[in-house]
Amino acid sequence: MLYLRKATIQDVASIHSLLLRFSRQGVLLPRSFSELYKHLRDFFVLVDNLDTGLKGCCALSITWENLAEIRSLVVVGDAQGKGWGRRLVDTCLSEAITLGIYRVFTLTYQTEFFASLGFEEVDKEELPQKVWSDCLNCPKFPDYCDEVAMLMDL
Repeated sequence: MLYLRKATIQDVASIHSLLLRFSRQGVLLPRSFSELYKHLRDFFVLVDNLDTGLKGCCALSITWENLAEIRSLVVVGDAQGKGWGRRLVDTCLSEAITLGIYRVFTLTYQTEFFASLGFEEVDKEELPQKVWSDCLNCPKFPDYCDEVAMLMDL
């Protein structure tokens, strides 16, 4: 049986492995171990109570006083297509509301999925806090960024 919970320090290596695998497929950017340790409290994980490893993860990263980002959403093959991606995002959105943050965005290649959750495409220029805090360090910035910015007002 699968369930969601907050990530723990013991999950970092598994989260790193998941993100690395999906980054090699070109569907998201990798995260370093140091970045994962620094932002561990942002992560929720999908786990199997049979202890067969992580089946997915997602993070809610606070960008500014009124803005947060959904990042690092992955669900492994055998758990895909069962609503777990939606549940991970919903869990992050719920945490955003709890924190008093009512604007949430994502940079993604999975536009149909996020549109089905209520996110709408926006120009990256509408997210200057993101561009100046994270994008500057990305190897794809500025000329090769092909992710789509999507925003939801809660």
